[in-house]
Amino acid sequence: MDQDEPRGEVVAAGATREKKGNPFSRFFGGIALFIRQVIAELRKVVTPTRKELFKFTLVVLVFVIIVMGIVYGLDTLFAFVTHWVFGIPG
Repeated sequence: MDQDEPRGEVVAAGATREKKGNPFSRFFGGIALFIRQVIAELRKVVTPTRKELFKFTLVVLVFVIIVMGIVYGLDTLFAFVTHWVFGIPG
């Protein structure tokens, strides 16, 4: 039997075999692994420049104002239609 061949147990791609041992060490080892992965991902983050941050903020504010206008318009329209259908004096 070759060294690279699996021995009777087939594991799906990307899956890991269950480790045996102390459950506390597996628990805390998992927490340590999670923290290492979080730190590795945080190192990949690129912070925007002041100019980019201003542009992004402006885009978000304009988008929010547009959505507020749409919601206000629809609310006014539905209120008008409701008063017209049910004959409630407004």
